[in-house]
Amino acid sequence: MKSDTRRSAIDRHWHAGRQAASAFDWPRAIDAFQAAVALAPQDGLLHLNLARALLRASRFQEATVAAQAARALEPGNALASRILAETLMHQNRHAEAAEAFSAMPADSPPDLDLLLAHGNALILARQPMAAVEVLFKAVSLKLDCALAHYRLGLAFKDLHRAQEASECFRTAAALDDGGVRALTLSLLVHESRQACDWSTLDADTQALLDMLDRADDRATELLSPFALLPIEATPAQQWRIGSLRTQGLTRGVQPLSPAIGPRRPGPVRVGYLSADFCRHATSVLMMEQLERRDRTRFEVFLYSHSLEDGSAIQHRIRAACDRYLDVTHLSHDAVAQRIREDGIDIMVDLKGHTRDSRFEILARRPAPVQVAYLGYPATTGADFIDYLIGDPVVTPLSHGDRYSECIAQMPNSYQPNDTQRPLPPAPDRATLGLPTDAVVLCCFNQTYKVSPAMVDLWAQILRQSPRAVLWMLAWNPHAQQRLRAELTRRGVAASRLYFAPKLGLADHLARLRCADLFLDTWPCNAHTTASEALWAGVPVLTVPGETFASRVAASLASACGLQELVCADAPGYVQRATALANDPAALKPLQQRLSGQRHAHPLFDSSRHARDFEALLMRMFERQQAGLPPAPLAAVASLRLGAEASGPAIDAASGEAPLADLYAA
Repeated sequence: MKSDTRRSAIDRHWHAGRQAASAFDWPRAIDAFQAAVALAPQDGLLHLNLARALLRASRFQEATVAAQAARALEPGNALASRILAETLMHQNRHAEAAEAFSAMPADSPPDLDLLLAHGNALILARQPMAAVEVLFKAVSLKLDCALAHYRLGLAFKDLHRAQEASECFRTAAALDDGGVRALTLSLLVHESRQACDWSTLDADTQALLDMLDRADDRATELLSPFALLPIEATPAQQWRIGSLRTQGLTRGVQPLSPAIGPRRPGPVRVGYLSADFCRHATSVLMMEQLERRDRTRFEVFLYSHSLEDGSAIQHRIRAACDRYLDVTHLSHDAVAQRIREDGIDIMVDLKGHTRDSRFEILARRPAPVQVAYLGYPATTGADFIDYLIGDPVVTPLSHGDRYSECIAQMPNSYQPNDTQRPLPPAPDRATLGLPTDAVVLCCFNQTYKVSPAMVDLWAQILRQSPRAVLWMLAWNPHAQQRLRAELTRRGVAASRLYFAPKLGLADHLARLRCADLFLDTWPCNAHTTASEALWAGVPVLTVPGETFASRVAASLASACGLQELVCADAPGYVQRATALANDPAALKPLQQRLSGQRHAHPLFDSSRHARDFEALLMRMFERQQAGLPPAPLAAVASLRLGAEASGPAIDAASGEAPLADLYAA
């Protein structure tokens, strides 16, 4: 009799849970299924329904426990593995999710959606080779599945196989005219450039810009803002794509309620959010800035969703902060709530619209001042970011109408640098395969920054400079072959072209010292690559444009006292490069200025940079504490250390470096 009563109670809770679930009343469904599970803990189906209800209520950790119980009780239940994988994906536990997909019963019928989800989990878990295998199975099930080709392209992209990636993206774009096409167009342009496959680049780029300018907002929300940085896009187009992408990421997000009560006393608390607190350029640049901060006035929190790579860089940047929090497996809402509870005064996002960004956490408004910095060289288009940190060269105040954020200027370059980075002796050129008697012009930018127009200019320089050779990065075999062919077609002998393999930082900096002059690219300049060249004593020749990304090298060169290498236009760039390549003696003073006064230049004066950065943060904080809204913050000039060490003069009213101080005659 007792068992009948118990069974009746289980059924009653079961039916109540099902009824609530049908009405999308997930809290009531959870209560009912939990009551049923308490009475029948060995019933896998009850655990499975509880897991589903918890998942729909965004209670992901509890859903994972319920799904694991369901799968343990019914190992052959494919749905249990599927729901478990979904709960894990929501917690960014992608490798575990991939394992859950792999644990599906071997006799499960082929399922396209399952294969697509499994492939996506493997991509996010940084297992691209396994993803390729799974996604080929998806393509074999449905040859015209645009999403399968798109995700296959992502896997090849992570394998640095740009040619295969661009072919997959091209196929996906041809198969779809909706969301997948929008996802794909950006990456098609990017990967084609990475492979230096320019056969349809103009048409593909125009299709991308046409979609941005003419398609409805919902369609364009899926375009990648990063793809616009190396192409001839206007500042207005960069703002639009950033704004639309932000809109897509944050739709339905509600900000936290305003903080109640007075601010807690003590140092200003600054939080940094990033996936790059590991062996990554962002951490390499920022480490010393954090180490040299004024610990009496500033307390630093790192909110990290980075890979655990165990690198020396990762250990060093963790040691540089007061609190390091791994938020990888927390939801956006949970991270925002933690930031609020930690009493962060200024929250700095270091990712923007780049891979693995979670900058939509800031849409919850967890901090009273929110800042974009360093990782994404363009406007985010987000109304919840108050300031973008730049300088008088990359972000003149006259460009304020190009940014959704208020411009906040550092007095010299916005870019921090690590003066503890290695600088080994230069090897013999012969050991690198370089000619010992040539003028070595180099460009170690990634190949997506190289365009047919840049190659035209380089060919002009080389044709007019018979003693010069060009040294480039061997980023991928397809790009290397095509660059050689393109330059040969423009009249440059293949014997004058050299390709450098990818190396670790110390070895790369050592070999950089063998170059004579760095030839920059635009509209996306060398960024970290340029400061590495300058650190190694190699002058950087550049032309600033209208966007942040196209003005970075001018900022870096100016902060090293090399304003004469900032050219007004392409003809000036060719003329200046040719003159220097034909008169190596004229290069020597520039190289000596870099090497002989390395630590005196503002770019590499880390103590000075840290003080300037803190002064800028304090101005933001004081405005907020005074009840004032965010406003443009013009650079406040630092103490000059002599003409050679200073950056360009700053007009205090305009927050700009006068063009005469930047452009070479």
